[in-house]
Amino acid sequence: MRISSTIRTRRSPSHPTAPHTPRRTARAAAAVLAGALAFSLTACGGDDDDKDKTGGGDDETAATVTLPKLNGETLEVAAVWTGAEQANFKKVLAEFEKRTGAKVNFVPAQDPIINFLGSKIAGGKPPDVALLPQPGAIKQAVDKGWAKPLGAEAQKELGENYSQGWQDIGKVDGKQYGVYYKAANKSLIWYNTKVFENAGASEPKTWDELLTTAQAVYDSGVTPFSVGGAEGWTLTDWFENIYLSQAGPEKYDQLAQHKIKWTDPSVKEALTTLAQVWGKKDYVAGGAKGALQTDFPESVTQTFTGGDQPKAGMVYEGDFAQVNITQTKSKVGTDAKVFPFPAVGDTAPVVSGGDAAVILKDSKAAQALATFLASPDAATIQAKLGGYLSPNKSVPNSAYPNAVQQKIAKALIDSGDDFRFDMSDQAPQAFGGTPGKGEWKALQDFLKNPKDIAGTQRKLEADAAAAYGG
Repeated sequence: MRISSTIRTRRSPSHPTAPHTPRRTARAAAAVLAGALAFSLTACGGDDDDKDKTGGGDDETAATVTLPKLNGETLEVAAVWTGAEQANFKKVLAEFEKRTGAKVNFVPAQDPIINFLGSKIAGGKPPDVALLPQPGAIKQAVDKGWAKPLGAEAQKELGENYSQGWQDIGKVDGKQYGVYYKAANKSLIWYNTKVFENAGASEPKTWDELLTTAQAVYDSGVTPFSVGGAEGWTLTDWFENIYLSQAGPEKYDQLAQHKIKWTDPSVKEALTTLAQVWGKKDYVAGGAKGALQTDFPESVTQTFTGGDQPKAGMVYEGDFAQVNITQTKSKVGTDAKVFPFPAVGDTAPVVSGGDAAVILKDSKAAQALATFLASPDAATIQAKLGGYLSPNKSVPNSAYPNAVQQKIAKALIDSGDDFRFDMSDQAPQAFGGTPGKGEWKALQDFLKNPKDIAGTQRKLEADAAAAYGG
């Protein structure tokens, strides 16, 4: 699943790279959020008694939004989601069908979704609503004349349930087009608790401590990291967390908008740091060749299968990895635990991603579905199923199925607008979100040859310059 945890057009001034907060404040808030995660996640077991609320009432199933009757209407909804993620979203759509009488068909999309939608639109059969995993993809859909503005009811739900930052990411030129239905905390590393116990390893707070922990896991006879290198977006996420923490939010924003080049010394420093893991012999499960043949779901499951001798002790990715962890019968909070991505620089990184619902065929039914997805009703259904995080502040925290997920969700809501959105999701599609091209391909090549830092920078810059238009 790509939430990333990607957008493919330059962010306009009305589409800020990050919410409007002073840089020093944002960095301080990031430190507070990372500290809160470090404090809360390590202590979490499978205790479901933590009923802290982020909002909403005690009745998690009560309808809070009024929807029209749509008997006889049929809608198509497209998203790149597969497996359990798709199955869980279909349960949300089933509730919409129950309340309205409409029929909703889920259309599996392929990456990059903008290309997929373009072919559908060219054929005269666009879906009514699409879930776009890139803020820039929203702008691209608007620029192409595909996207339709949200109506008053959907905007009302957004105003009541979302922080200003999450609303603004779905705007283009001041108009609201996107409902961020799904979010991701992409600054997490999951680990096999048995492996850590056997290795005498502890949860690291800094990059140097992470390397020490990795060595302890390696010395115990288990490969430290599982990397899903077959899907380039996972590799961009590794880079972004290191870069944000090491170079800082100002540089992050500049690189995200291509206001500085990928040949900048800050990129060299981040790649050099990344090579301390990717380039360390036997630190990545299957080596570079194996990692490049491992997709994201497998990178997670192989960390939590095999008893005391899994293929790896740790796997980096967002909160959504829980869907894959539970498929191994491992219990989140007991068999599988998590710690925040360690601080490489002054503070630990806080990188977010998300998927926004955008209307492509304007109708009463499509607007009703967007309104439903902006409500706590829809998000609460999927929150209960696990492996999902909502930026909707009115979703009861107790709706999340375990204490680990509750803490992650609470940290996201409590962070307000102090976060940085996934960098590759802000880039033009040709650079930041196309399999086998641009940043995805350059980082896959870097995983294969982590010594070629200068060559990787040149390739990244050449591809970025072409995609951004100079």
